[in-house]
Amino acid sequence: MKIAFYSTKSYDREFMDRANESFRHDISYFDTALTPQTVVLAQDHEAVCIFVNDEANAEVLDKLKEVGVRLVALRSAGFNNVDLRHAQKIDMPVVRVPAYSPYAVAEHALAMLLTLNRKTHLAYERVRHGNFSLERLMGFDLHSKTVGVIGTGKIGRIFARMMRGLGCTIVAYDPYPNEDFAQEDGIEYVSFDELLDRSAIVSLHCPLTEESYHLINAEAVERMQDNVMLINTSRGALVDTPAVIKGLKSRKIGYFGLDVYEQEENLFFEDLSGEIIQDDQITRLMTFPNVLITSHQAFFTSNALTQIAETTLHNIADFEAGKPLDNQVGVD
Repeated sequence: MKIAFYSTKSYDREFMDRANESFRHDISYFDTALTPQTVVLAQDHEAVCIFVNDEANAEVLDKLKEVGVRLVALRSAGFNNVDLRHAQKIDMPVVRVPAYSPYAVAEHALAMLLTLNRKTHLAYERVRHGNFSLERLMGFDLHSKTVGVIGTGKIGRIFARMMRGLGCTIVAYDPYPNEDFAQEDGIEYVSFDELLDRSAIVSLHCPLTEESYHLINAEAVERMQDNVMLINTSRGALVDTPAVIKGLKSRKIGYFGLDVYEQEENLFFEDLSGEIIQDDQITRLMTFPNVLITSHQAFFTSNALTQIAETTLHNIADFEAGKPLDNQVGVD
């Protein structure tokens, strides 16, 4: 099958080419993102493969249909960048990778938490410049702290178990509680407000939906404990960035780790080291010593990229063969 891959980097091509030895699809790689202006690149292709910052709104889907595309394949778990209702209306199936390596994301959340707490990133830079002082590097024991986990899908459950292994008390919020998980792992489900009240650390592991948009807003920040640590490795728009900046300035939020950002599509995955960054919110966040930013890196392990490539190409092969699409994204 002929596939147009958008927003590809060298690592995407490496892992896709390796997986494609078993499938023999005809792949065209494009560095550019999918937008209304770049749909033309998909001319004469039967499928497009897109990532988290590609556009697949109604306009783009219609244009893809016009140039002969019959399938949209996401090489991600999230699908909030696709207009699923319109895709269904024009009979354009959408498939995704529902799980690749949940350990990768959970471990990255833990790495951000530990780095912020023990300030190892700051210590590293100091020592490189001959500064061996311990001033302003003090952390706290994680043992016995209460950690709030928002979202208990695969990633959230793994993260919760990691924190339990460090001796933390776990409270969780999820609109659809997993009672078996709670009983087996000693996790207490509570309301969203109670989680904010009780947690010294809050970690986000939920999808972006209409209900979860700006879940962490000014009201939520105000309800949190003083000096709270907030970690977001899920979706940028879960967080109202101006509200968090205000919380950081008032010291209500003592630590903030973000691997995702609401306006990341013009920033993340690109080398902008020689550019003037125009986004005032991200540049403000970069000035705080208690903020750690990584550029949507949590998924980025060899294990995850292998699984993403294999599942993506398998989804496309199933479509080509007329088989049931196990990973098709439906409309609720």
